Amino acid sequence: MKILSYQCHLLLLLSSTVLCVSTLEEELSNTIFDNFLEPLNDLFHRKDANKTYAKFSLRKPSQPEEDVCYIVPNEPDSLSNCAFNSTAKTFLVIHGWTVIGLFESWVAKLVAALYERERDANVIVVDWLDVAQNHYVVAAQHTQKVGQEIGRFIDWIEETTNVPLENVHLIGYSLGAHVAGFAGSHTTNKVGRITGLDPAGPDFEGVHARRRLSPDDANFVDVLHTFTRGSLGFSIGIQQPVGHVDIYPNGGSFQPGCNLRAALEKIANFGILAMNDAIKCEHERSIHLFIDSLLNEQDASKAYSCGSNDMFNRGMCLSCRKNRCNTVGYDVTKVRKPRSVKMFTKTRSSMPFRVYHYQLKIHVSSKMNRTEMEPSLSVSLYGTNGEAENLQLNGDERIAANKTHSFLLVTEKDLGDLLMLTFRWEESSSWTAASLLKKVSSWWSGDSAGADVRVQKIRMRVGETQKKMVFCLKDPETASLAQEVTFVKCKDDWRRLSKR
Repeated sequence: MKILSYQCHLLLLLSSTVLCVSTLEEELSNTIFDNFLEPLNDLFHRKDANKTYAKFSLRKPSQPEEDVCYIVPNEPDSLSNCAFNSTAKTFLVIHGWTVIGLFESWVAKLVAALYERERDANVIVVDWLDVAQNHYVVAAQHTQKVGQEIGRFIDWIEETTNVPLENVHLIGYSLGAHVAGFAGSHTTNKVGRITGLDPAGPDFEGVHARRRLSPDDANFVDVLHTFTRGSLGFSIGIQQPVGHVDIYPNGGSFQPGCNLRAALEKIANFGILAMNDAIKCEHERSIHLFIDSLLNEQDASKAYSCGSNDMFNRGMCLSCRKNRCNTVGYDVTKVRKPRSVKMFTKTRSSMPFRVYHYQLKIHVSSKMNRTEMEPSLSVSLYGTNGEAENLQLNGDERIAANKTHSFLLVTEKDLGDLLMLTFRWEESSSWTAASLLKKVSSWWSGDSAGADVRVQKIRMRVGETQKKMVFCLKDPETASLAQEVTFVKCKDDWRRLSKR
């Protein structure tokens, strides 16, 4: 007896339910049953061909939450009845997987924000709820068919109204991001832009570009990744870059104000039905970042090109030279390169999400052999618009003497032109055998903690303004870091110091 092979898909995070799909069709492909199954397959294909997967609601600025007028493909009168404007921008908002079969509240918020920014636009909400409310695996398998239908809809609008496809912008969330990709790949001519808001990961991570959202699907594809944390072997949002520009706020894995531990406990306690609420905060943060960029144009966040999130967290990637920085969200600058550009940014926990990024470069010198220091470092910044005090400098690497270290510092408000900073060095309070021996040694020699450690200058780069500055010791006689030390802006050249 021949043993059949099976392909199993983990349905959802922390669920014990596993769906196994038999590859029986492959095993029987060369048997007499093919002749029996072929007419049935044709029947199902004909049934799917006649099935309508999506409805297209042109919402009104005065009623962003209501579906009052539907555009029906191949019925030109529906375009005029819904007051479709062929000379304005057209947005297609595409929702993701849902367990309740209803639109989420963010849909109306995004529609309202789009109309706030583009008052004459056509904002069309694509309703594919009938499919999207199935089990995740079933909904994911139907994304291509939904996308094909949307692609035919776009072709029909182009032929009927002569709307320039450069003015067509698809905005897809989660599974809807891949639906947008399939739609773009099935239009006769390319649409102007696709924005993927935390595209779904399960069933799409690592697959060929033709089976997911990719840069080939539009003239410009930009993506926000907000929930790419790898858990149980997969992540809710896709981890790999899938656009021309892929932005990872807060590394794409943790969003301020979201409680992952509580989310996991909720799923563990209440099962799969708690999934939707549990992942909302981080997964949906991508949507609210985009809405924020529409409503707070003057306060749009900046993202910076970087090789890794670790490098970004050390402040090493705040340069805007050669298009290395970009605007997060709606006003992102179009970049078309053979490879995806990975960019990173930090945000606040609520709207407006913008923060201000600073790189601090500190050269630590010591006459003693201190190769494995783990101090607690903090900085207070004072500028023309205000101050930010007791900001922790977090670095994964240990502080080595006679070496330059780089840190990323973030403030939630614009401090204006920086005038002064204070720097505090405190030895670690962990009492390991090695640290105890070191403390006894320092007591015996009469050295207090940090007394032999010195910092003469601190270099800073401001990400948002690209200003560079150098801060020198206010009192050169207090070069020891045994206490809080004050630095003031000095006239030394930043570049010359960097080379040194």
